Amino acid sequence: MDLFDLIGPIMVGPSSSHTAGAVRIGLACRRILGEEVAEADITLYGSFAATGRGHGTDRAIIAGLMGMAPDDERVPDSYAEARRRGLLFSFAFGEMPQGHPNTARLVLRGVKGADADIEAVSVGGGRIEIRRIGDMALCFSAEQPTLIIRNEDKPGTVADVSRVLSEEKINIATFQVNRNSRGGTAVMVIECDTPLNDTLLARIRSLPGILRAVYINRE
Repeated sequence: MDLFDLIGPIMVGPSSSHTAGAVRIGLACRRILGEEVAEADITLYGSFAATGRGHGTDRAIIAGLMGMAPDDERVPDSYAEARRRGLLFSFAFGEMPQGHPNTARLVLRGVKGADADIEAVSVGGGRIEIRRIGDMALCFSAEQPTLIIRNEDKPGTVADVSRVLSEEKINIATFQVNRNSRGGTAVMVIECDTPLNDTLLARIRSLPGILRAVYINRE
């Protein structure tokens, strides 16, 4: 346990899990999408669905989707800011008996045509986990510099990415791989100890078999 666990995040709002965590869910999903969000269909589950409105969970997620941090004073007025920017959004409420009580599913479309279907949870103290992207089950916190790579499922791709990171002296904290089918598409999630620079990202994106690479850096 560290000091952050004891005092919680710096934030605007009444709840670290329902407000600060919800902002970070929106912000992480925006970064995964990789561009400005044009439309968002959001489903809240469990405690998010039952008490989220009172804690501002809905406004917090919208704030994060527009790039606001948990301590941004505009969080409570995010609906008005969304209307000003032309961001279209809707909320629904669902049941997920076996899921985490603070779960949100965000189906996003970007201004340049990108789309993403992401499931995330707020685990307490403002911390979050991304549990699913598309049909790929994953689990990462978006707390560390993180690479999310969609690639062709073929031999050598994981080794190529690891080699580039090694050559750039980047230490890997965690490395997850999942795929939808043998020989189809796969996803790598790589959490690193240090931030990545644009040159390194360009090298990875140019590797054979890489379809898309998104970088999340909380800083």
